[in-house]
Parts: sequence; structure tokens; C-alpha cells
Amino acid sequence: MIRVFAPLVCFAVCLAAAPAAAQLPTRDGVPTLAPVLEKVTPAVVNIAVLQKSPEEQNPMMRDPFFRRFFGLPDRSEPQIAAGSGVIVDARNGYVITNAHVVKDAQQVLVTLKDNRRLPAKLVGSDAGTDIALLKVEGANLAEARWGDSDALEVGDFVLAIGNPFGLGQTVTSGIVSALGRSGLSMEGYEHFIQTDAPINPGNSGGALVNLKGELVGINSAIIGPAGGNVGIGFAVPAVMARAVMAQLIKFGEVRRGRLGISMQDVTGGEGAQIASVAAGSPAAEAGLRKGDVVTALNGRPVRGSAELRARLGVVPVGETVELQVRRGSDSQLVKARIAELEKRQAVGGEALAELGGAMLANGQAGTVRGVLVSEVEAGSPAFNHGLRSGDLIVGVNQRRVTSVNELAGALRVQGRITLNVLRGEHQLAVPIR
Repeated sequence: MIRVFAPLVCFAVCLAAAPAAAQLPTRDGVPTLAPVLEKVTPAVVNIAVLQKSPEEQNPMMRDPFFRRFFGLPDRSEPQIAAGSGVIVDARNGYVITNAHVVKDAQQVLVTLKDNRRLPAKLVGSDAGTDIALLKVEGANLAEARWGDSDALEVGDFVLAIGNPFGLGQTVTSGIVSALGRSGLSMEGYEHFIQTDAPINPGNSGGALVNLKGELVGINSAIIGPAGGNVGIGFAVPAVMARAVMAQLIKFGEVRRGRLGISMQDVTGGEGAQIASVAAGSPAAEAGLRKGDVVTALNGRPVRGSAELRARLGVVPVGETVELQVRRGSDSQLVKARIAELEKRQAVGGEALAELGGAMLANGQAGTVRGVLVSEVEAGSPAFNHGLRSGDLIVGVNQRRVTSVNELAGALRVQGRITLNVLRGEHQLAVPIR
């Protein structure tokens, strides 16, 4: 009984401590979230995904000799996975979810709260932000109202709505534990909302809402033993999800561009400090300099370099951005137009045992020479370390490498090895040993 009423006690205490929260409805004198949830839960859906069978994903699995040798059945069934999604445009039938929920999908079926089942078509997907967009055809659809994730503060109450373990629609509550979290994957476009609202398997793609019932995030990831909840969950901020959605509708993909800066966090403060400016880049043409501190992007505050990197990563090519920049004691507004990424050229291709599953070639991006990762097999050691197709390896343990031969020699050293990688215009550290 204590566990049942604990959230009500929490809300009652908060109501007494914060008069601004006194607008929370009550029933029989007790605070309740039911009226808030009545508005948003019809827009949260279950997503069932029919994925490819193992032999469809791996050509070796289609080899009869291989299957007999390992005692595998002649034929295996397609896999079924489940997740959650949110209807964000009822008129057009757009459902937003996670990219990993619909990865390798052959068929997608959306189940509404009223138990209607609708087939869904994949509009587009972006692994970098873990956002995907589906489209369904149906009458009388509900939709969630977008909220302002930039207005969130640590301590704000939030609700997570999804379909954990396939049990059916479930609501959990908590607070915003932290903002601007990154480093969960190697994709490089993260600034998650962290929450202690319990998020479990199946919640992926579901809604994170504030106490007004506004959608402020898309539940994406959890940290815990065996994938269970331990009070550390993450959601893609609504501002990023909307930006990705707009590009998926227009292009079917996210077309990332180039500003031409590398950046780092500011010691003892907020903002992103420019570590370098590429010659001839949009940043150089706009007058940005090494040492400048970017404090806002398009009028929205920037807390750190990961946040600025993530936000720039969803700005379409050709769009002009406004950067609030601090230079010494002065502050100024700088406008820059996002350009296309520089073409990456490669010569030849080979594999190295230390980076199994990756095809490597001598290559360059603009004037920067390195080792181009031309292909990475999903699930391979190189993939699991974090390498992706299109990466340019420019160093090992901060020492420059410009060819596959140099990389092979550098990988033979004893001890820890970290690859210095250029992905798009962002520099990443990829530990492999």
C-alpha cells in the first residue's frame, strides 16, 4: 500500500512547497494526474514490428551446408519486436518513434489505445538521433501536443507513457534528473533528457510529457542490469525530434550539413567553445574564431558542446543559423549558412584483423587525409566498437595516421588504443582496446 500512495504523497508535498503547481487537479481532495493523461494517452500507440529472419539478415545463414553443420533448422521464422510510438499529426497520420524500434522492419503494425490495428509505412529513419517516422491511415486519430523541451529544468515533473514488456499502455512518473546527456552511443548527435520516471523495454518510442500533457521528449534508452529500470532513463528532446521529423517528411532522411568548427565544453561554465575553424568554411566566412564561445543557437541557450553538435546536426543544408557568440567581454550575433559536407574520396580497400568487419581505404575529407571506413558490417567487432561507414580515422592515441599501412602499424602497440575519428565535421574518440 505504501508503494501505491507514494507518488500522491510526493505530489502533495510538492503542492505545499510550490504554489505554482497548485493547478494540479484533485479528486476527493487528493491530487490526480488522470485528467492530464486523458488528453495524451490516446495518442500513444503500441508498435509491433515483423523483422527479417536470421537467414535474410546474414547470407551465411542461407547456406544449407552451414545450417546442417551447426544443426540449425531448415528455416527460421521472422522475428517480432515491440515498442511504442506517439501520434503527433492526426490529419496526416504521422507517428514518431525510435529508429531502433523499426530497424530491419518488413511490416509495422500500430495498435491504438482503443485497440484498432493499423498498418504503418516507414516515412524515414535517422540512426544518429534514434528517431523514425511512420504514417498510418485512420479516422478519428488523437494527437499529442508538442511542448517546449528547451524550457525544461532539472526537477520538473514528467510522465513516461509506453508499452513496457508488451503489457499494454502504462504510465510512470518522475522528474527531470539531468539535461544535455551524451555519450550513450557513437553516433554523435545526442543531448538527452535524463529522467528517473521508470522506462522499461517496450517504452522505447513512447512519450515523455510534462504535467500539462505536452510532449517534451521521445523515450529512447535505459541504463540498467539486463535492460531493466534502475531510475536512469533517457529521452530525445522534443525540439530535436521535431527537427528530424521535418527532414524525414521532406527528404525521407536527415541531410546533415557543415558549419566548419570543432568545439569543446567551457571550463566552469555553459556554452561551447570553438576549438578550431576550418579554412574556407561557413564558420570562417561568418567571422567565427578559435576561442569564441557559442552561448545560443537560433535564440535558444546552448549548455555545452554536445548539445550544440546535436542541434547543428539536424539543421538542413542551405539553412542559415544565428549564433550568439561571446568573444572576451563582448557578445555578438553571427549568422552562418550551413553548407554541404565535403566529399570523401577513397583509394582501394582492405580489412585489418584489429578492426574486424570494417573495410578500410586511404582517403580524405577536403584537405584532411586519413583512413576512410568505406563499409562496416552490422554486429561486427568494428561496429560494436562504434565505427560507422563514412568515418575518417585520422589518428590513434592522438598520433596522426594518413594511410591504412600507418593505421595497421599504430594498432600493433600494447595497451589501450583509442581511434581519433572525423565523422561529418565532428571529432570523436573511439576506444577499441
